[in-house]
Amino acid sequence: MGKQTMTLTNNITGDSYTYDILQSTRGPSVVDLRTFFRDTGMFTFDPGYTSTASCESKITFIDGAKGELRYRGIPIEKLALEHSYMETCYLLLNSRLPKDRELRDFDLEIRHRAYLHTGLCQLYDAFPDNAHPMATLSAAVTALSTFYNDHIEMNREEEYLEMAHRIISKIPTIAAFAYRHSLGIPFIQPDIALGFTENFLTMLRAYPGGKMRIGPYGEEKIKEIEIKALDTIFTLHADHEQNASTTVVRGVASTGAHPYVAISAGISALWGRAHGGANESVIAQLEYIGSVDRVDDFIKRVKDPNDDFRLMGFGHRVYKNFDPRAKILKKLQDQLKEELDLDSELMAVASRIEEIALNDEYFISRNLYPNIDFYSGIILTALKIPKSMFTPIFVIGRTVGWITQWIEFKKDRASKIARPRQLYTGD
Repeated sequence: MGKQTMTLTNNITGDSYTYDILQSTRGPSVVDLRTFFRDTGMFTFDPGYTSTASCESKITFIDGAKGELRYRGIPIEKLALEHSYMETCYLLLNSRLPKDRELRDFDLEIRHRAYLHTGLCQLYDAFPDNAHPMATLSAAVTALSTFYNDHIEMNREEEYLEMAHRIISKIPTIAAFAYRHSLGIPFIQPDIALGFTENFLTMLRAYPGGKMRIGPYGEEKIKEIEIKALDTIFTLHADHEQNASTTVVRGVASTGAHPYVAISAGISALWGRAHGGANESVIAQLEYIGSVDRVDDFIKRVKDPNDDFRLMGFGHRVYKNFDPRAKILKKLQDQLKEELDLDSELMAVASRIEEIALNDEYFISRNLYPNIDFYSGIILTALKIPKSMFTPIFVIGRTVGWITQWIEFKKDRASKIARPRQLYTGD
């Protein structure tokens, strides 16, 4: 098949302009408008980039109408149910799943790189105890660039991978330290005997000496189901195509800034309640509703066009079907409820809202399905993780996606500095 094109006609001047159509391997094709301004003297207008492809990528694919998500061509369901987060990280960075020996070597390297420079640890003393962990996390990641300034100039594949492995391994430690600093309690150093997810939970929960809390029945162990649940959440958050925070990371990358500065910018973007901070908002709203007998009143408010009340955790900018990540977390939530014997009022409220939303024509007709934030917040609460750490956990999972996107951008010879244009309507 020959080259496909699209011709645009200016109905004022009668001039016509022809542009190539670039074919995708999945999803919509793209009209190549890179010369549109030079040809016509006009800009295209697309607030929020709802119809604009900002880059070419081989990392993640989403079909919102079908509810489909793939990393490097592999369905998210297969990765979440059959592979670990470490395998997913390797996949994103290397474009294939690891062999057994490769996974062991990768996992061991991540474990050994989890420690922080003592100078960076001292930085936490400069932050107030009541600082939100996301603010501390963003600042600490920016500071991390001062300890590894050599990463600003990289040309070889092994240099890119060393930089990526370093940030992936250190983010959980930085996040756990941020939380413990907010409580004014001593840090728990990484333990190379523990895997990625169990190590993070230990740094978050353990008491000085690295031991878990001693309860009436002896030492409290982290359960395998808890590790599996959080590891799955990390996998589901690992990447999500050109979302707001990833776009920020690529935008900062386009300026030539240090990769860790780009990651810090992504963390700041993710903190917003319209983005990664939504799961924290979900729990806050469930707590506000308070009991099952109040749910129907709040559902009425959602349907009232004169009421600005908005139900958190429903609908998605991209998915017009059930978010595939939410489907996985729904099953995981049911498993946690059974294996951890959970039956809280909070989960009862969430279950009632979910039941209504999945069967009520108002929600169905508007594609207001429960999204990943609705279930992840409930599961993280079941894992005894405080609300302030919900978004940092999102950061931990997404770091591999951000740094993979950063590497892809830097390797793209056609990449340019991000510089959107505007429709000026001022004086």
